[in-house]
Amino acid sequence: MRFIYPCTVRQSEDGAWQVRFPDVPEALTEGDTEAEAHALATDALLAALGGLVKLKRDLPEPSALDTCPVVVVPMLQSAKLALYQAMREGGLNNVTLARKLHLLEGEVRRMIDLDHQTRIGTLEKALWQLGKQMASEVRRAA
Repeated sequence: MRFIYPCTVRQSEDGAWQVRFPDVPEALTEGDTEAEAHALATDALLAALGGLVKLKRDLPEPSALDTCPVVVVPMLQSAKLALYQAMREGGLNNVTLARKLHLLEGEVRRMIDLDHQTRIGTLEKALWQLGKQMASEVRRAA
């Protein structure tokens, strides 16, 4: 799964610039300038996706990337979201995955917490155990 979400950027009637994500309606932010709104967009998207994880809901698939602006989820959080989605697809909860990885449940909980710093290698090993492999891509910055 790619964690690159298209967004819309519009100026509201009161002059604020709003960023919305069609695939993640829970993610919404605004700024006094268009640049400020863009700068806040990643945090808004991460907060919304992290909320879906806490609610144990499926993550929305990003729409096709056409000409609209996009927000790229940072690599560490992408790996965490991929692990969470792989767990959902496999019908695994934190306890089951912890047993499979010979870890404590709290370690798995932190692995899918977007605010916790986890080593990327740890996430890569966990994904491998679930039949997934991480790949990276370097893109031109927007």
